[in-house]
Amino acid sequence: MDFALTREQLEIQKAVRDFVKGEFKRDVIDGFIENHQYPETLWKKAADLGFVGIHFPEKYSGQGLGVTENILICEELCRGDSTVGTCLAIADFASELILKFGTDELKSKWLPKVAEGDILACGAFTEPDHGSDITRMETAAVKDGDEWVINGSKIFITNTGPHAGFFNVLCQTDPDAQPSHRGLSVILVEADRPGITTADVGHKMGITLSYTAEVSFNDVRVPLSNLIGEENKGFYQVLEFFDESRIMVASQALGIAQGAFDRALAYIKQREQFGKKIAQFQVSQHKIADMATKLETARLLVYKAAWNCDKGRIDPKLTSMAKMVAARTAVKVCDEAIQLLGGYGYMREYEVERFYRDAKITEIYEGTKEIQKNTIAAVVIGKVR
Repeated sequence: MDFALTREQLEIQKAVRDFVKGEFKRDVIDGFIENHQYPETLWKKAADLGFVGIHFPEKYSGQGLGVTENILICEELCRGDSTVGTCLAIADFASELILKFGTDELKSKWLPKVAEGDILACGAFTEPDHGSDITRMETAAVKDGDEWVINGSKIFITNTGPHAGFFNVLCQTDPDAQPSHRGLSVILVEADRPGITTADVGHKMGITLSYTAEVSFNDVRVPLSNLIGEENKGFYQVLEFFDESRIMVASQALGIAQGAFDRALAYIKQREQFGKKIAQFQVSQHKIADMATKLETARLLVYKAAWNCDKGRIDPKLTSMAKMVAARTAVKVCDEAIQLLGGYGYMREYEVERFYRDAKITEIYEGTKEIQKNTIAAVVIGKVR
């Protein structure tokens, strides 16, 4: 059993760290935040360096690498900055549905655009009245000749805005299916199709630079060939996608936690109180020890989940554990980072308060922590007769 990263993985990790060090300038990021401006320049640079879609095959402008390399990039980006890093890390969100289940035509048309930073990818799953329940959808797609006609609305959709290229929409295509999830399909809808309207969800607690909107579909027509995978198999495709995307969210949480830890550690090693460095007080040392242990525990789970996925194994229990533990670690470590900085930790200037706000979403999207517990328990307990 080898816990070491390969040479190639270490080189990727270092390349992202160098990118962060060179490009994540404090004044630039502050400008993005003050102006509520998507970090387009950094997104484009990250794509140029191959950090977006690294797990796509080379013929689709990727590097043919795996989930492990992808989560290493995500972790380092979010460690560098929780807000900007998150934007860059999720630029290709839900494109894996095309990669795994799409036709060659859909892959060739859309994946290179995502990897090259021409467009952002969007997954449209959550609905206003259903939340975490994706077993039934009000959004419906009906065949009309050689087209799908789509009506309905989705909420909390990431990467909407001027750079959105497409929505992978989970729709009800068989209204008579019992149970209803057996009648769901995923259909790619180009963002510029007539009948699509978006409305920003408003001010958020965290990830403030990421576009998040309610998306409405009013008689939106797309070709039948925009179906991703098999008709009425969309629910199962999305579940399989979640098993990978939850590892990405876990790595986002891990990076945010590590970034907050880095800042807190640097602060207590230079800040003095009562005539000595804060790092010399035992209470501070114990906090740092607890935070470091939580980070190591989460990292082992996240890396194992990514490695397992790269081996072609689908393990919902493991991916849910990784996401739940990493997200909880992010919230707790960021909370302790603020505590170590005291009053300064509460100030925007010292960043950790923003890391704390950005951490919380990792316990919510891609399935709340309660949903993760349901998944874990279902596998552990099994069927009860």
